[in-house]
Amino acid sequence: MRMRRAWVLVNAILGKEYEALEDLRKLPGVKEAHLITGQYDIILLIEAKSMKQLNDILTWNIRRQKNICNTITMIIT
Repeated sequence: MRMRRAWVLVNAILGKEYEALEDLRKLPGVKEAHLITGQYDIILLIEAKSMKQLNDILTWNIRRQKNICNTITMIIT
């Protein structure tokens, strides 16, 4: 079975970027997590067995983190 992957750009609450990064690194499905500069604060590479699982990781794990403002997701085809 082919794994589904996506890059996720994340905006964190001002001053909480490092805390958000550490929290995101602990989540299942997060394969890479890096601080970046520019319009977004963090970039993630996430991986799941299906599109539904990928969506669940985004909806229930990443977007509900206390230090996250918003996200942009780019599915890798």
